This record gives sequence, C-alpha cells and structure tokens, in this order.
Amino acid sequence: MKNFFIVLIMKLLNIALKIAGKQGGNFLGKIAFDWNPEIFKYFKIDCPIIAVTATNGKTMTNNAIGYVFETAEKKVISNKEGNNMETGILSTLLKHCSLTGKIKADYLVFEVDEGYVPVVFKDLKLDTLVVLDFFRDQLDRNGEVETLILKINEFLKTYTGNLVLNSDDPNVSRLGKANPDNENVYYFSVEPYKYATKEMKEAGEGKFCPFCNTRLEYEYYQYSHIGKFECPNCHYGDNEIYKLAQNVDLKNRSFEVDGITYKTKFNSIYNIYNFIAVISCVSLYNIDTKIVQKALSEFVLNNGRLEEIDINGIPTIINLAKNPTGSNVSLRILNEDDDEKELLFVLNDNLADGHDVSWIWDIDFSNLNNVSRVITSGTRAYDMAIRIKTSGFDANKIEAYLDLHEAVKNLYKTNVKKYVIANYTSLQPTRTEILKLKR
Repeated sequence: MKNFFIVLIMKLLNIALKIAGKQGGNFLGKIAFDWNPEIFKYFKIDCPIIAVTATNGKTMTNNAIGYVFETAEKKVISNKEGNNMETGILSTLLKHCSLTGKIKADYLVFEVDEGYVPVVFKDLKLDTLVVLDFFRDQLDRNGEVETLILKINEFLKTYTGNLVLNSDDPNVSRLGKANPDNENVYYFSVEPYKYATKEMKEAGEGKFCPFCNTRLEYEYYQYSHIGKFECPNCHYGDNEIYKLAQNVDLKNRSFEVDGITYKTKFNSIYNIYNFIAVISCVSLYNIDTKIVQKALSEFVLNNGRLEEIDINGIPTIINLAKNPTGSNVSLRILNEDDDEKELLFVLNDNLADGHDVSWIWDIDFSNLNNVSRVITSGTRAYDMAIRIKTSGFDANKIEAYLDLHEAVKNLYKTNVKKYVIANYTSLQPTRTEILKLKR
C-alpha cells in the first residue's frame, strides 16, 4: 500500500508539473526513492530492458536504439532526455506505470550513468547491456576510470544477459571475461577509417593488459585509445567479432555491416561506433535490416550532440564535450574539415561539470586546421583561452568573454563556418543563445 500511494502522489505531482510546463527531470524519482529505496521492486515489467552505459555516447546510442524500435512500430519507454541516474530512471518508470506498478511496453531502453548500473539493476531484470567506452571524466565526482570499470565488472560477475561490448576499447573489452559462464557476450568493432593512425594522437587510458600487465600493441588507433589492439603475451583483445563496421566513408556518411550499406546524418568515427553498437543490439531482437537502415538514415538528436544547424546562412556544428576525449573527438571533426572556420569553446565548472577543469590540458589544440579565430566563454573562459594560447595558437586571434551572450554575438560578426564545443551545463544555454540569432 505504501508503494501504491507513492505512485499515486507522484502521478498527481507529474500532472502539476505538466500544467506548469516543466518536465521534472529526476524530481519525481528523487522524492519516491527517498520515501522508499526499494521501490524498484514494485514495478511489474514483462518486456526486455536494454541499458546503454559509457563515458561518451550514451544519449546518442540510447536514443538511436529506441528510434529503431519505434520505426519497427514497437512501443518504447525511454529516458530520452538523459536523466540517467537511479532517480532519473525511476522518474521515467513512475510516469509510465499504472497505480499497481504495471508497465506496458515492447521495450524499455535506458541510458544509465556508468556508476549507477549496479544500483539500478539490483532490482530490475536487465536483458541487454551495451557498453561503448570508458574515459577519464569528472575526476572529482567519478574518481579514476578504473574505479568505474571495477564497479561494473563486479556487477557482471553474476550477470548472464546479453552483453554488447566495444572490442576496440581495452577498458570495455575486458568486461567480457567478468563472468566466464555468460555465453551471451557480443563484441563489435570498426575497421580503420581514413584518419586512423599508427600512433596515439590524444590522451588515452588502458595502455596495459588488465590481465598480465603487458603493454598492449596496436595495429591502429581510431581516436584516443580506441583501436585494434592485442596483448602480445596473453593475446587479450583477440575477440570473436559479432558485428564489424567496414568501408567507413565519413564524406558520404556511410559504412557497411555484413555487406549491407548504412547511411547516417553524422560524419564522425565517434558515431560510427555508436551506430555499430545500435546494430549489434537491435539484431539480437530480430529487427529487419531494412528497418534498421531506414531508422539510422533518418535519426537525428537535435540537442547539441553533433547538431548541424544553419544560422542565417552560416553553417554551425554544435557538440557536447565534457572530458578530454569528447573534446579531442570534436576537434578531430573540425580538423577533418578543410573549410575556413571559427571555434567557440564554452567551459563551465559548475557542480554537474566537476569543479576540477585540469582535464583541459589533455585537449590537443596543437594543429587547428584552417581556424581563423577562437572565442572562449563560460565561467572558465580565461582558463580555456590560456590553454589554447599555450598550444601555440596566435593569441591575437583568441577572444574571451565571460558573458555568453557577448561571446555568441561576437562569434557571428563574420560569415565563416562555426564550430561550437560546450561542456555539460553550458551546452543548452549556448545552443539557446545561438538559436536566438536565427531569423
């Protein structure tokens, strides 16, 4: 009866939030979880639960999986807005359940924060877990990346559901050995693309074998520590690949899997990994290939994740980057574009961002291709300006504005193509300021 009344009160509160024009985020879940931390046990779920976790790419991959199922005319419940801790997922369930806790859907698809996988799925039966990557991120909140990996590894020791892993990330690939009795482990990989390198070009993790401590040897690097690797001693990394992306063509925004061509609206190697993860996941549920092709060719996020918009005739690309790897991937996309362009980098240090911004010194600004001007903004605008100056970029072409409105206004004084990189709490305010300029 306690859970019944909690759900009833939360539904009434949700109606009030809607009337007020608010989505609520994780508000409902926080109240309900405080009242009863065991409330996850109350839900009656008869459909598969799919979860996506990673340092980077969770939202993109989660929403793309959901979109594929929706294209197949399946009913999907998902936390599309990205509220990915236990209270955010609980909020989603509370909005869609009956008063008795029953949830009617064909699939539940959740983006889950890396540190909360064991918490959320202590009482919910997880059918498929997709793990994309692990990088250093918000050290003052998460600690070292090894801490997160070990936490998920411990959860997987007793997990026997589908486990979809990035074979090209040594931090992720190791999770496939967490439970030797789990026969449902599926690895995905991507063949080298045009800009793959023989040497690591950006900051990376996982340089040594987690099983015998031997230094890993790479055939190629795609970005950061993502690439084809193997331990020369124990052969860790030599996985049987379930789905392989081949013939990656970023210019034409296409790639192949099992001889079938997929088109996307995105032009980064980063998103090829996201989409091969999507294909690997949905194929476990026998979704027709033509439906997957159609869905991926249409899918866009439009929330600042590699969003391409036109501002009064000026092409603008906006992307979230909340850690060194996300920033370096964004700069890779910028540098692979030979057009003249200008860069706006917005950096905040609010609680959700992490107060420690020392990670900006692991961003590679050394070879900005055809960038004629850089503008920095956010609460740490001057830190970012100094970081870019010390990389060798002409200080006379760097402008710093603490006021975001002034930064955006001055960015669009010229008609040159714009690239915008913003971290967590600065992304949506920056996007809003840019859209205000659209006539």
